[in-house]
Amino acid sequence: MLIYIIVGSVREGRTAIKVANWVFDYLKQHHQSSIQVELIDLKEWNLALFAGSHPPATGIYDLPKQQAWADKIAQAHAFILISPEYNHGYSPALKNALDYLGKEWKNKPVAFIGYGSTNGSRSISQIRQVTSSLDMIDPNAVIEIRDIFKRNKEDKFEPNEFEIKALDGMVEKLKKYAIN
Repeated sequence: MLIYIIVGSVREGRTAIKVANWVFDYLKQHHQSSIQVELIDLKEWNLALFAGSHPPATGIYDLPKQQAWADKIAQAHAFILISPEYNHGYSPALKNALDYLGKEWKNKPVAFIGYGSTNGSRSISQIRQVTSSLDMIDPNAVIEIRDIFKRNKEDKFEPNEFEIKALDGMVEKLKKYAIN
């Protein structure tokens, strides 16, 4: 089973990449026998604001970058979306990446990791509305990171015991609902 960890922030000095690196390293170390993981960094993908001539739900992708994104996303069996909370919402880069495609997201389980002034709860709430509209499976696998502003002073994110346990549970839920 292949899980993509999608880094939903493209800002300089972003926390999302630190959280994503923790998730990636932990899953590689502790779950490598049952899953494969890949880090997908939206900053590296550099998806322009979606302006395709066909609605993504049609599956007609007339932009080369859109087709490349579709080909990449189609390979995964499940996703972990990592997003900061911006103005009570989630990252516009993540919204754009979700909006680029249609069928590639369908019937695949998605988990959420958020952080911010309310531990990311408002951003996760909004992302869930969009992933539901994309017919993704929501197995209720969520991590809301507390005290991110106090804990984001180092180069590396250090999870607490609760977050580690939640990540293990998240993987089990994704495995349960993924179609291999």
